[in-house]
Amino acid sequence: MPAYHSQFVKSAQTVGNMALLPIRTQFRGPAPKGGADQDIIDEALHYFKANVFFREFEIKSEADLVLIYLTLYTIECLKRLQKSATKNQAVQEMYTLAISKFDLPGDAGFPFKTGFAAPTSSQEADLMRQYFTQLRQELGLRICDKVFECDTGKPSKWWLCFSKRRFMDKTLSGPGQ
Repeated sequence: MPAYHSQFVKSAQTVGNMALLPIRTQFRGPAPKGGADQDIIDEALHYFKANVFFREFEIKSEADLVLIYLTLYTIECLKRLQKSATKNQAVQEMYTLAISKFDLPGDAGFPFKTGFAAPTSSQEADLMRQYFTQLRQELGLRICDKVFECDTGKPSKWWLCFSKRRFMDKTLSGPGQ
């Protein structure tokens, strides 16, 4: 069974070799405002539980690179959410994680040496960092809504059990984190 790929194959803009896709967000950033019912973040969360089991992922479009990054970042979010007791605490933790320093493609700590193109200029690097930050902030907010159950306010074990998985045998955090 093949992995699920992104449906957003047509993109007018790119940053590096990734698609700059519209998203429904309240956070400022370079991504265009999306009006559709589903965006790349919804798609990443929807396919997360199925895609996380794959060790190989064929990149078919620029949007697949965004899907890969969001899947890896979702695992990092779940690791942090294990320590959160309430949804409010989790939202704060996700915001802190989203704005913390992270590596870009081409940096020594970025998990993919191939596939993701390094920024060619400092302006492109700034645009990529802003795009990743916007994606990270919005995904962090949405995953809190998925993980924390409405009736009990406690985190769902059916989401947190995926925090130990490694998508494509990679992780965004360094060893020992």
